[in-house]
Amino acid sequence: MEIHLKIVGVLLIVLASIHLVFPRYFNWAEELKSSSLINRQMMTVHTFFIALTVLLMGLLCLTSSTEIAETDLGKKIALGLGLFWTVRLIIQFFGYSTALWKGKRFETSMHIVFSVLWTYLSVVFWITYFN
Repeated sequence: MEIHLKIVGVLLIVLASIHLVFPRYFNWAEELKSSSLINRQMMTVHTFFIALTVLLMGLLCLTSSTEIAETDLGKKIALGLGLFWTVRLIIQFFGYSTALWKGKRFETSMHIVFSVLWTYLSVVFWITYFN
């Protein structure tokens, strides 16, 4: 499982990096203009902390795959991360309207890519925990 944990680490670091383009890609300057200052700043701050958390998860997996796979504490971390990414997978299907992606080539592709990614992350952490 160590190789999968290292792959997960790289994927999570890439995912964290993608968050850097969110404000521009989603046109937050314009889209959030009508929101209150607190809501605009919460979007920015929460996106930063999500990216930071994902980055730290990635670094942990990349640098400590042996410990995660072979120690009691590592197994507990894998359990927590398995639960986290499984909930994220569920949200992919029940937290977003299909109107956001259905019938749209790029959005449907991204929905599929991220569904596969959340599934892979979940499976790797669950297998690590139960091994």
